[in-house]
Amino acid sequence: MNQQEPDLILRGARVIDPSQQLDRVTDVAFASGKVSAIGDALAAGPATDVRELKGKIVTPGLIDLHTHVYWGGTSIGVDAVALARTGATATFVDAGTAGPGNFAGFRKHVIEPALPVRILPLINLSFAGIFAFSGTVMVGECEDLRLLDMRECLRVARDNLDLIVGVKVRVGRGASGNSGIAPMDMALEVAEELGLPLMAHLDHPPPSRMDVMSRLRKDDILTHCFRPFPNAPSMPGGGVRPEVLAARERGVIFDIGHGGGSCGFGTSRAMLAAGFKPDVISSDVHVLSINGPAFDLLQTLAKFHVLGMSLPEVVACATVNAARAIRRPDIGTLKPGAPGEASIFEVLDAATEYRDVLGEVIHSNTAFQARGLVLDGRWWT
Repeated sequence: MNQQEPDLILRGARVIDPSQQLDRVTDVAFASGKVSAIGDALAAGPATDVRELKGKIVTPGLIDLHTHVYWGGTSIGVDAVALARTGATATFVDAGTAGPGNFAGFRKHVIEPALPVRILPLINLSFAGIFAFSGTVMVGECEDLRLLDMRECLRVARDNLDLIVGVKVRVGRGASGNSGIAPMDMALEVAEELGLPLMAHLDHPPPSRMDVMSRLRKDDILTHCFRPFPNAPSMPGGGVRPEVLAARERGVIFDIGHGGGSCGFGTSRAMLAAGFKPDVISSDVHVLSINGPAFDLLQTLAKFHVLGMSLPEVVACATVNAARAIRRPDIGTLKPGAPGEASIFEVLDAATEYRDVLGEVIHSNTAFQARGLVLDGRWWT
């Protein structure tokens, strides 16, 4: 039987696909919008677009598990299509920017027009979503319990289950004010009714780290998992707090969610030194972090590589692990038959400064630079 002529071949790159334990120099071919083959010296047809990528890295299409991309409809949102180009990112999981009251607009005016860039949303428990987030105006969407209607959240989520991959709640002094832990309990009940994971944000207490950790279920996601004091996961003298270890034992997923205030190098070093690596690395890119310190997913991955995680480890945290967290095993992989998506970047020997949310700077000679993106089996620009 004749094989279909490839539409595109990525030639001679280092291909890292943790879903297949693959890490070697080889070729990847795409046909009819899907991955069609991985192998050495793959044959091209007369119409095949062949990209010579010696010295570059090819991975499955990167998945940023924590972003805010309701651009133009909310003050927090940034442009996913522009970020896809600069950060070589194929999938953006929007972490609760929209709630039941504005989800329809997010879908019609942002998610659908962005294709083939994929946006998969978590629905916010709050009716208004994250509605007041800027450098001058900051109002937590869970401060007022009148905005938290579990029935509305459930109804809108059920109407959009072809897109929605979970429920998002933000708790802490900044996000829920005097509402304490109540919004989390409400969001958990909605997530349980839907059979979907909950992503929980925790900033300054109240509530406490213990309050949140003890409630998270298997496959729920704790974002901002390496946040600095207060509510940090590490102990002052080193080591991991017992409630954090217990949550991992239960199967809770730990996601970086860098953002503008939620990832410290000190906490990260302490956790990595204790052998506690994140399950997922995400940027939490939004209007206040896009120009630093987070920038985008690729720069966040570079930080953890500089902190000591291997290249295959950080790639796994933004491909197969991220896909598993949102129950989408069809993406984050280069297995033949998977959607035709790949991220291309280069690891450069270049003097680079990396900054955390507290202003600490790491000087490194390692930088990640986006070099391309494949979407729908075609080189995308």
